[in-house]
Amino acid sequence: MNKIQFFSALLLQIMSVPMVFQAKAMTTKLILSTAFLALLISISLLYFNSEYPDILHQQYFNDNETIKFQDAVVMRMPGGAVGPESFDFDGGGGGPYTGVSDGRIIRWQANESRWVDFAVTSPERVGCVGGIEREHICGRPLGLRFDEKTGGLYIADAYMGLLYVGPNGGLSTPVVTQVNGVNLGFTNSVDVDQATGVVYFSDSSTRKFVSAIMSGDDSGRVMKFDPRTRKTSVLVDKLKFPNGVALSKNGDFLLFVETTTCKLYKLWLKTGNLEVVTEFLGFPDNIKRNRNGEFWVGINSRRGKLVRWLISNPWIGKAVVRYVPLDVTKICAYWPSGRGMGIRLDRNGNVVDVLEFRKWKEVSEVHEENGSLWIGSVIKPFSLSHTIPNSNNFI
Repeated sequence: MNKIQFFSALLLQIMSVPMVFQAKAMTTKLILSTAFLALLISISLLYFNSEYPDILHQQYFNDNETIKFQDAVVMRMPGGAVGPESFDFDGGGGGPYTGVSDGRIIRWQANESRWVDFAVTSPERVGCVGGIEREHICGRPLGLRFDEKTGGLYIADAYMGLLYVGPNGGLSTPVVTQVNGVNLGFTNSVDVDQATGVVYFSDSSTRKFVSAIMSGDDSGRVMKFDPRTRKTSVLVDKLKFPNGVALSKNGDFLLFVETTTCKLYKLWLKTGNLEVVTEFLGFPDNIKRNRNGEFWVGINSRRGKLVRWLISNPWIGKAVVRYVPLDVTKICAYWPSGRGMGIRLDRNGNVVDVLEFRKWKEVSEVHEENGSLWIGSVIKPFSLSHTIPNSNNFI
């Protein structure tokens, strides 16, 4: 993404603004629109980062191609899809598996160096391959976690809810679509207690993610589903965009993050006690536990002073969402963000290591497996596999 592409997208959004407003609201909307656009352009000029390597630009990358870059292997998503948000490996060590923007779950075939289709999250597949325009119809799989006992895969799909597909893949089936009479609005992350089969997952919001974060929406929930009783219960509610969830190795606590506040929480499962462990320097996305019981948190981008101020004053975000006649979600999809990070936590959830990615932005997940870090993104058309660097290194 370069400056021309970003401002072209911004211009398209401006041109899509309805030219006729109600008379009483016209002045307010025009003033807020002008101020918001000026803010967008100013921040873009100040913070646009051009360090992203040219070889990762889409026009230089063929479908399902792999490219070696320094100590990493970059893998393009097949079929024009984007957003390998999360990863998991099956019980035999196969994979990784990841979900992409057109509703597919794909599996990495290491011996062939390519991705192959494994499952889908919606029966509607007409016009679904590639792109994001039909996510609400085709599905958008985000978090993934295998149940090692059954070999099946649990999927957190933003639109379809909590899903399950057997070890042979195919069409997934709904497991949870509503809890306590409230529909799941943005199913995001999932983890499985391999001893009991209990599934923990997050429902981030009842609104679009950018609007939810900007307005300080607190409709998010963290829940659990017990396949033995088929019952789902709410563990914590009134959260501001809860995102990644990860169970401790011995199953005594659950870690989860709030993306809006950048906070990491620890929920003690026997007592129900909830504590704040830390507040990150940037916006956290997924959490994944490695085989040693440590955790990796993917940080989408740093949180600057201006963004911190905006989020701490949610009335501003609410006004923008309500009055500015632009699709804020689409604008932010083209937003030139800063560097992503991977933060390693010890078994108790304390920060022990921070990796800053010089040339990798919008990090959604860092998944450690067999001496490599698999790095995902919610919007990029590639994933990255990198050998684990020494502490305090840059990637």
